[in-house]
Amino acid sequence: MSSVKVVLLFGVLALILVGFGTLVGYLIGDMLVMASIFFALAIGMNIFSYYKCDYLAIKMTKTKLIERKDNPRFYDLVKKVAETAKIPMPRVGIMPSTTPNAFATGRDEKHAVVVATDSILSMLNDDEMEAVLGHEISHITHKDVLVSTIAATIATVISYIGNIILFSELFGGMNERNGNTSILLLVSAILIPLGATFVQLGISRSREADADIGSVQLLRKPDQLISSLQKISKPVNKNASISRSSIGFPSRNSPNNSANAFSALFIMNNLNAHSLLNLFSTHPSLEKRIAAILKEKERLKIA
Repeated sequence: MSSVKVVLLFGVLALILVGFGTLVGYLIGDMLVMASIFFALAIGMNIFSYYKCDYLAIKMTKTKLIERKDNPRFYDLVKKVAETAKIPMPRVGIMPSTTPNAFATGRDEKHAVVVATDSILSMLNDDEMEAVLGHEISHITHKDVLVSTIAATIATVISYIGNIILFSELFGGMNERNGNTSILLLVSAILIPLGATFVQLGISRSREADADIGSVQLLRKPDQLISSLQKISKPVNKNASISRSSIGFPSRNSPNNSANAFSALFIMNNLNAHSLLNLFSTHPSLEKRIAAILKEKERLKIA
């Protein structure tokens, strides 16, 4: 059902792009050349992000790629889940952070990397950690990096068109067109990109929900997934001491703030817990996630 929702949301994004482009072409056709330039730039940037997403995520989150000898427990858990999913063994990384979380990225199964923060490894038992890894590896098998890249490309193009209109109207365009046309353009330039952003976030929430279900279907550990989500959704104790001796990180308690840029990748977006009513949330609420997991548990008749 969630996959159908994603297809519908992509349809809405495409309609927004076509409709917005048509409106711009009808009212100010001379700007279509500039819009086309930004369209090409958006595609280029997102193609680069798609192919370099693993490299960028590792560098920006200060993740340390490990071998089995560095952390046998975590490495073996990733290997176990990857074998269950029948995918090649992904690279494994540990991110220094007091925020318990995990993420996976990479453009395909051969270029995947699975990362966990050191704090989540200390917090969860093996079954809970497996359930989390089932979620992350489901992102890999569902091609979610590709899905999110396409959504980001379309939303970025729409945003660029909106910015072109705003600058045009505010710096001379309003003097060349009648009042009604300028008002229509300004309102469209503000509301249409905002609508596209909401649709893009809806796609992100759907992919997260699908990854939860993917974990349950792959490992049949719904209770452990729920338990892990409940644990890592609790407020982080900034004064908690995290042991890093087993993985070679210096001891420090401050979170990795650079990870905020990649918060949409994480299993739980709790790096910005005080966002205004979760208006721009990349993840479903904890309550909705638990309800969906329990529904899947009942459907699969898991004891």
